[in-house]
Amino acid sequence: MREVNDSLLANGGKNMRPALCLLMARACGGVTDDTLRYAAAVELLHNSTLLHDDVADNSDMRRGVPTLKSMLGPVPAVLVGDFWLARSIELVLGSGYSDWALKAFSKTLTDLAEGEMLQQQKASNCDTSEDDYLQIIYCKTASLFELSCMSAARSVNASDEVFAASQAYGKAVGIAYQIRDDILDSEGGDIGKPSGHDLKERKITLPLLGALQNSPDSAAVVRELVRTIPVRPENVEKVNAFIRENGGLEYAWKVLHGYIDQAIAALDVLPSSPEKGFLTEFGHLNETREK
Repeated sequence: MREVNDSLLANGGKNMRPALCLLMARACGGVTDDTLRYAAAVELLHNSTLLHDDVADNSDMRRGVPTLKSMLGPVPAVLVGDFWLARSIELVLGSGYSDWALKAFSKTLTDLAEGEMLQQQKASNCDTSEDDYLQIIYCKTASLFELSCMSAARSVNASDEVFAASQAYGKAVGIAYQIRDDILDSEGGDIGKPSGHDLKERKITLPLLGALQNSPDSAAVVRELVRTIPVRPENVEKVNAFIRENGGLEYAWKVLHGYIDQAIAALDVLPSSPEKGFLTEFGHLNETREK
């Protein structure tokens, strides 16, 4: 277990969720022991779900390196994920706001599971709507950003107004983050997985939904192309061409900018500080990041 944990921690990703937790806490007053607990617990929860996702998605690569599932098999991957989840709960239980935190972390874990189930269902049916898409990316991505920022505000006993602002910021910036990932996947950006990965798994994301909205008469044909990708992999390029030709990327960019604006506007209630500036910069990062 120690060897596996050391290997995973050596390739721990960007650590954005704990970084946001620490920044939000400092913007709201200052870092406490509870802040550190929640920052670590959120990252443990995040990584535990990634280990489980790799098994559910049969993924062999994560962050540009082989997954634990591919190296040791699905059972060790699930068990290590369970171990990290248990350690996350242990950290939460030791905090001064444990009753609130247990409910908040439990809700997020429920959201993550429901989001994965909804995504699997919609990928099977190829009938994803924009409302479905937004629900999926809230559950699977934004809920953890929201939890990071909410728990930061709670850890410093912020006012109700500031707590609500931290929640709104986390949700909006998390949705923007996932939309940017989906744009990169359509454009062929470096996000640690092959371009067109989502289409290969029959996941219909915002660029395609935007193109379908601009060309509704093509919906049935294009959705059938997506549905048959497992037996006709050449359909990936056909669908990507449809996205480019029908303004799908432009549509996704427009929605992305809307969520960035929401996130930054939520910070208005916070006093001026370097940390508030960094939170603003993080929102704009989703306009420029390439991975």
